[in-house]
Amino acid sequence: MKTLDEKEILIQKMTENLPVLRKKLKLTQEELADIIGSSRHTVMLIESGKRRMTWHTFLSLVLLFEKNESTAVLLRTFEIYTKELENTLIN
Repeated sequence: MKTLDEKEILIQKMTENLPVLRKKLKLTQEELADIIGSSRHTVMLIESGKRRMTWHTFLSLVLLFEKNESTAVLLRTFEIYTKELENTLIN
């Protein structure tokens, strides 16, 4: 990503859509936290907007949701997984 602002926009979009993406995979907050190496409390705070998602957490979530067909489509629909992000991750 080119700028901090671009990262923040993607983080915000992921934060806003995290409950939908998580539920699409039928994961509880605790199950999601275990998968990404976080705590249920942290996931709860992020989903409620009381804690800022880190870039590392964002990337962990992108990897998880990108590997599932139904959530991969949503990542693109919600403009979270963009061509620019894909190019950044590949190069």
